[in-house]
Amino acid sequence: MSTEPFKVPTMAEMLANGEAPEILFWVGCSGSFDDRAKKITKAIVRILNHANVKFAVLGTEESCTGDPAKRAGNEFLFQMQAMTNIAVLNGYEVKKIVTGCPHCFNTLKNEYPALGGNYEVVHHTQLLQSLLDSGRIKIEGGNFKGKKITFHDPCYLGRANDVYEAPREVMEKLDAALIEMKRSRSKGLCCGAGGAQMFKEAEKGNKEVNIERAEEALALNPDIIAVGCPFCNTMMTDGVKHFNKEQSVKVLDVAELIAQANDL
Repeated sequence: MSTEPFKVPTMAEMLANGEAPEILFWVGCSGSFDDRAKKITKAIVRILNHANVKFAVLGTEESCTGDPAKRAGNEFLFQMQAMTNIAVLNGYEVKKIVTGCPHCFNTLKNEYPALGGNYEVVHHTQLLQSLLDSGRIKIEGGNFKGKKITFHDPCYLGRANDVYEAPREVMEKLDAALIEMKRSRSKGLCCGAGGAQMFKEAEKGNKEVNIERAEEALALNPDIIAVGCPFCNTMMTDGVKHFNKEQSVKVLDVAELIAQANDL
């Protein structure tokens, strides 16, 4: 992995220099504060730098999209958080946003327009697909040749927004064997974090959802469980640890796979 420093300009810095970015990278709460998710953020930034994409972040001006508040039933708090973000985004005349998290992606894309926030919003797997298709990044080297990878569809990427092909098309370029779980695509099972469940203990039942999902993934004997969401990453990692398989099975974001394939 490359150790050279990479530059992450803020929108404020760009504006001060009279510049405008090609795309705004919405880092999200997990990508900013969760130690595991920060690695995914870094992978996305390395890829953007490698592809010479002119991007910026909001930095301290970014706050939560309001998704957890809305899913937990606090519509008032959601609207307060959303309006704050929309004022900032519209102030910078932001046109296009890429997110590292399907929850942010879904909220910015589908919930913000009603409150005055109209942007072109893409998930990072869609951006990776377009960068590969346009030749701005290439995958050379067979780091993953012969490896078995299974992809867990995030609910807010798949079922909520019908994005199934982008992550798969990106991973197909890795020369690995892509194997599907029994429940995948529109029939994919939630990792157990959705609906703000991430932040509380589960209701009484006979099995945790992430244990059920990890069991399904591990039944395929994969080398890697690929994900496209920081919440899914946490839940699947916990599931893999539950079965003491963390030494043999890695849980990695699609962006991390592409960054590793490019030695970034």
